[in-house]
Amino acid sequence: MTQPTSIRPTGNRPTGIRREIVQLPLFLQLFGVSAVSMILPSIHGLVVNDHLASRAFLYAGLLGLVAFTLIAIAHAGRKPLDGALGPLLSLLSAFVFLPVFFAVPFLEALPTTRFVNVYFEMVSALTTTGATMFENPARLSNTLHLWRAQVGWMGGLLMWVTASAILAPLHLGGFEVTAQAEPGRPDDRMGARMGKITPRQRLLRTTQALLPIYTGLTLLLWLLLVIGGETALVALCHAMSVMATSGISPIGGVDNAQIGVSGEAVMMLFMLFALSRLTFSKDTVTATQGGLMTDPEFRIGLLVVIGVPLLLFARHWIGAFEVEVEVDGARALQALWGGLFTVLSFLTTTGFVSEHWSDAQSWSGLRTPGLVLMGLALIGGGVATTAGGVKLLRVFALYQNGVREMDRLVYPNSVSGAGAAGRRLQSNGAFIAWIFFMLFAMSLAGVTLLLTLTGTSFDAALVMSVATLSTTGPLIEHAADTPIRLIELGLAAKIILSGAMVLGRLETLAIIALMTPNLWRA
Repeated sequence: MTQPTSIRPTGNRPTGIRREIVQLPLFLQLFGVSAVSMILPSIHGLVVNDHLASRAFLYAGLLGLVAFTLIAIAHAGRKPLDGALGPLLSLLSAFVFLPVFFAVPFLEALPTTRFVNVYFEMVSALTTTGATMFENPARLSNTLHLWRAQVGWMGGLLMWVTASAILAPLHLGGFEVTAQAEPGRPDDRMGARMGKITPRQRLLRTTQALLPIYTGLTLLLWLLLVIGGETALVALCHAMSVMATSGISPIGGVDNAQIGVSGEAVMMLFMLFALSRLTFSKDTVTATQGGLMTDPEFRIGLLVVIGVPLLLFARHWIGAFEVEVEVDGARALQALWGGLFTVLSFLTTTGFVSEHWSDAQSWSGLRTPGLVLMGLALIGGGVATTAGGVKLLRVFALYQNGVREMDRLVYPNSVSGAGAAGRRLQSNGAFIAWIFFMLFAMSLAGVTLLLTLTGTSFDAALVMSVATLSTTGPLIEHAADTPIRLIELGLAAKIILSGAMVLGRLETLAIIALMTPNLWRA
């Protein structure tokens, strides 16, 4: 999914109770919304006669609303402190502490597990990672599966809104590649364009603009999957997972569903939104008059989605031709489709696998596709989308810089003709993108080292590190040579992975900005 980053103020300022809610810190607003959101699984549990889960979510939601009301009353009349990095700190707090609240009804409905397992599950869902402790879907009730998918959906919406209202003004989350200001430092020119509104008001207006789009697309995808023959609950969970790129499934994945190629094709169309934000906006200097097809992120994404399956397809085709083996045309097309769907799914960090992915593996002779899938997840989707990874815009900036440097080898005194936007990508933008790549590599090495210190093998530690930092949890299941059972990990390893998911969702530059005193004084 993608998002606009320039929401102009319209209408009057909020008044009355609405104004008081807007003045609350972002974390408290999210806490109140989280309490209200527990109504849906409570109603579902009541309808399907899962009274244990229904009561757990009802009581937790009521207690959350009472706590939120008391805190809101205590904050009434106080002047809000709108620091430059305050909303970013609230966002970090939400990813760390909200899963504690989410885990309470989950643990009450599933008393046979430990709190650390449920906390990991909720962090994984909220960060749209999708890694799960419960490999057997039958262990969880349908209500708990719905709650996992719903938390992932809310996490995707949270990142979609905050990337526009928080990360874009601070030039973080990929926007630093094309911005003129330093990462983490607000740009006064953006403030002039946005008008004199506080970060909280910007969040409210962005949410009002994006929530109907996000909800409408989710319902549309759900309806199409139901028409395709999927059950209502599975279709809803898969629709929310595709829009949030969380990869959460109540049946263990799309390859276990009954929708077939037609259903996968519909899901694939909605996954394309995670390749570029230009579906809804033109928010950075890479946006051109030519529209979506001239956007470098979208073009690079399509190149990867088409190129990688064709390479795998050609590998077997050439091999079969050399040994004069008869080629089954129907199976070849199934293998090609399995590669297309799975490559796009992992590039957008969704992590769903096509039911024909096994055909693609056997057709290409690629029995262990771990490196391919990890590479796709590391690249990630577009800037200002719900996808994770290092982002396609950063890859494009490094590519532009490389092309420019090769041109200078032939024409040392040449001047770039790409305009101000192109020169920005070729010089400062590429430099910042390279810094991010190095920080990401250091984070990957650090998480892998910490996991090996807890007794995990290096191969498993590397797969889990890539999966958590790129927010592509299904990598743990599909990229490893041997199955990795997360529930068998020790307490320290689970805490490390939880921290890695938060780090991968917010990105290293945002964490560094929060720890920089000069930016707090700016």
